[in-house]
Amino acid sequence: MSSATPITNHKEIRRWVEENNGRPACVKGTGKGDDPGMLRIDFDDKDATLNEIAWEKWFEWFDKNELALLRSDETRFNKLVSRKPH
Repeated sequence: MSSATPITNHKEIRRWVEENNGRPACVKGTGKGDDPGMLRIDFDDKDATLNEIAWEKWFEWFDKNELALLRSDETRFNKLVSRKPH
């Protein structure tokens, strides 16, 4: 059974994403103004429902929303979760 590890370190996130042929993205139509909306990681062929965005903007909103990236070392499983305890 694989386990998932939450990470917040920008360099570690970027390295993992790029090593897995991914790029920072947001879901089309979910943002307003400067806010890109729901953040995602897009892998391989571009997903038509996502817009690629710059790492700087992705990390700006990642931190503003107090998110962590939950990811697996064995697969490309990933999920953005709250850093705040429930």
